Amino acid sequence: MRLKIVFIFLIFTSIIVLGQSQETYSSIIMDDFGMPMTDVTIRVRGTGEMVKTDLNGEFTVRAKSGDVLIISKDGKRINTITLNNSNFYQIDDESDNIRSKKAESISKRIKQEPVSIILDSARYYSNANPDKSIELVEKALKILGPKGNRKSIADSYTILGDVYLYLKQYDLAVSNYETSLNLNNDNSIKFKLAKAYSLNGNFDESTEMYNELLTEDIKIHQKIVIYEGLGDNASKRLDKLDQAIEHYQKGLEIAKQNDLTPKISDLNSKIGETYSQKGDTLNAEDFFMNTLELSESEEMSSRVRSSNSIADYYKENKNYDKEIELRKRVLKQVEDSKEESAKRYSNETDEKKIMIENMIKKEGESNLTTQKLNFDIGNAYVNKGELKEAIPYLEKSIETADLENDLETQKDALQRLSELYRSAGNSDKALEKYQEYALLVDLLYKQKEKEIQDAVLLGKDLTEKQNRINSLEKDRELSESRYNFFTTQKQLTQENYRRQRLIIYSLLGGLVLLLFSLFWMFKSNKQRRLANNLLALKSLRSQMNPHFIFNALNSVNSFVSQNDERAANRYLTEFSALMRSVLDNSEQDFIPLTKEIELLELYIKLEHSRFTDKFDYEIHIDENLKVDEFQIPPMLIQPYVENAVWHGLRYKKEKGKLNISIQQTDFETVEITISDNGIGRKKSKELKTEHQQKQKSQGMNNIKKRIAILNEMYSDKVDVFIDDLYSDNSGTKVVLTLKKD
Repeated sequence: MRLKIVFIFLIFTSIIVLGQSQETYSSIIMDDFGMPMTDVTIRVRGTGEMVKTDLNGEFTVRAKSGDVLIISKDGKRINTITLNNSNFYQIDDESDNIRSKKAESISKRIKQEPVSIILDSARYYSNANPDKSIELVEKALKILGPKGNRKSIADSYTILGDVYLYLKQYDLAVSNYETSLNLNNDNSIKFKLAKAYSLNGNFDESTEMYNELLTEDIKIHQKIVIYEGLGDNASKRLDKLDQAIEHYQKGLEIAKQNDLTPKISDLNSKIGETYSQKGDTLNAEDFFMNTLELSESEEMSSRVRSSNSIADYYKENKNYDKEIELRKRVLKQVEDSKEESAKRYSNETDEKKIMIENMIKKEGESNLTTQKLNFDIGNAYVNKGELKEAIPYLEKSIETADLENDLETQKDALQRLSELYRSAGNSDKALEKYQEYALLVDLLYKQKEKEIQDAVLLGKDLTEKQNRINSLEKDRELSESRYNFFTTQKQLTQENYRRQRLIIYSLLGGLVLLLFSLFWMFKSNKQRRLANNLLALKSLRSQMNPHFIFNALNSVNSFVSQNDERAANRYLTEFSALMRSVLDNSEQDFIPLTKEIELLELYIKLEHSRFTDKFDYEIHIDENLKVDEFQIPPMLIQPYVENAVWHGLRYKKEKGKLNISIQQTDFETVEITISDNGIGRKKSKELKTEHQQKQKSQGMNNIKKRIAILNEMYSDKVDVFIDDLYSDNSGTKVVLTLKKD
């Protein structure tokens, strides 16, 4: 039977909290006979706010216009509505067929995102997730349409150029930067296009663009970039090496005048390399020595790169003694840096740890690795004819490359060592190293084959996406041409009426300007809110880790206080694995559901090892669930499980049961249910002291805030429902609803 419920919406009061339009609404729920309905649950989706109607059917909830209210009775959902300016709602009881209408309700709830937000997201993902960034740009261009704002369209193509530049698809980067520049003649785009031209081998076009920029009103550091770019373009051709040196010298002069030491060092090094190309070793060595002197005052990574570059110069000129001396110094600096980084890493904050990891990764990408340096030193000894001295360095290179999974360097070192042993007459060792070399060649071949296949697939995918975007641009250009033609014809036919309509047009222009100003203010406010949300998420994540670590260390302390050394050691081992997983995921808004499940299983295992006599647990994962297709905020489930153990099961006299069920309810939704037969929320609250009752759970409070922020940013991706498991208020049931991106 479909129950007709009358929802009378009365606005009693409205307050402003922290500068945001958060309002308090009071309402009454009655049935179609005019009788008040008691114990009806009203929940605000995505905020954690939940109330129940009193004996008079009245309730008060914190919500604002546009918020979604979920109304349920006896655990069954009646309906979902969106607040607006109305004061009266008539609601059908759709608890029996709610799932059949779920897709329709979702489509009504989704609002179109502003283009500025989409483009900001595209910029954010340009390096972290290029595919997603391209999809967001395509979405923005579709929303903008043929007559969209040219600046926004230009920004869209600039972002595409940045993505393709990161993916090293330089031809596509050039194409998109050119489109952007046609729409918006901005110097920042010209700098990017000049660089893309150079990387794509279009040195003449790059040079022309840099020369054009020299005529513009630009800053000092931009002039240095231009002269450096002109020098790079000229250095690619043997007949223009003198021009390259001239350009580098102009940039060097400006850098010296403004005391820009890093640029002085870089340009000295490039001038030295260019002189080396010319065969002028005397001048080359002078500039390289200047580079070495200047690099002493720079940070270690710059100093090491400069030294290694000069060592390459000595290698080319067969000055192996100096090459070996310089490479040994570089090796010592890199090893000392790694040791220092390792010591700092163990004592630094999470943010500093990420900076250190990025620094190490950057050095690895620039070939400044210990295995490569050991190989270069060994190779220099071989070139010098000192085979005995070469062996330890080549062996060390193989050993380090194996640990770092650097197959390329390991292969080269094995080949060189095999040749060295063969030259020394040690055929057994030569054969052994050659066999290892042959195995690595097979592995590298398969690896390269896979890389080629991946590159082909990537190229195909990027081409398809770019073709779709190109079709949008052609449609825009065609529409713009038609519009311009129509405008011209209209101007010709309405010339006699222009004067009469001048005042009207002026008024319309003022109105458009006013609307544009309002739109700009709205867009700026949206951008500030997004920035604030990102900062808030980072702050909440930084609070979650200390809270979780504190609780876990209390468990370790319990084992130690019981003199259970073996249990404490085992617990610490498992705890360290859990902490690694938590810290790895701590900087992400969302992680794969598989990782969250692994973290959850490890956490429950740790808690069960402490409270073996208090509860058993069971984790059920639907076999039809496509786990890899879902993303979840990290550490989302753990606080609810922690509450179940510590506030529900721990105080139960007999042994309790914790059940966790993860199942896919439809194509884009997964439902996670955490239930326990503990003492329940009401009894748990009674057991708390007066001081504890005044304190809110930091973990649960942070979870509520994170869910609210994430739902605002990602359109209600996560929903949480908490209720008693049994009618006697014992047990607790938490239902988390998670949607796909």
